[in-house]
Amino acid sequence: MKQSKRGGFAINHDSLNFGAGLLSLLLAFAGYGDVQENESSLQSIWAESAPFVSESMEIESSQPELSNENAQGASEMKLNVQAGGRTFSAAFEDNDTVNAFMEMIRDAPIMIQMSDYSGFEKVGSLGKSLPADDRQTTTQAGDIVLYNGNQIVIFYGSNAWSYTRLGKIDDLSGWEEALGTGDVTVTFSLAGR
Repeated sequence: MKQSKRGGFAINHDSLNFGAGLLSLLLAFAGYGDVQENESSLQSIWAESAPFVSESMEIESSQPELSNENAQGASEMKLNVQAGGRTFSAAFEDNDTVNAFMEMIRDAPIMIQMSDYSGFEKVGSLGKSLPADDRQTTTQAGDIVLYNGNQIVIFYGSNAWSYTRLGKIDDLSGWEEALGTGDVTVTFSLAGR
């Protein structure tokens, strides 16, 4: 199979040739010249415009594919958050930070000592930096975010600041009570692990 690399994509020439052949056949049936003439013209046009072909037209990405587990990633997996003797389930956001966080807790849960801050959030050091994509956002109770690249923040109130979203608690019943009024140890783990 002949391929060309154009702008980070591999273009499958066999697919282009098949497409040109099919289109030339359709044009011939519609009365626009013969099959050979149309196919030759279309192949040269497609070859010249290959850098502009959209991803949806039989273009194979030259980027490595994610494993099936990583491809499902955040959309399928859940986060368990244990605090105050209770376990809460959270839905992950879909971003590179979440992928790095999931990798960090894949084999073993992490425990973070979290301090109360301003009566609406708990903040604790992750112990390492994760890739961040901070955006100005207004958080709500149950939001889990990354702050400053290396701190996990969980909210029981609301705040507006620049964070990278990680996830959100599914059911807030008992959430504020479990976090308490002072420092709390919180364990983060992948559900089912």
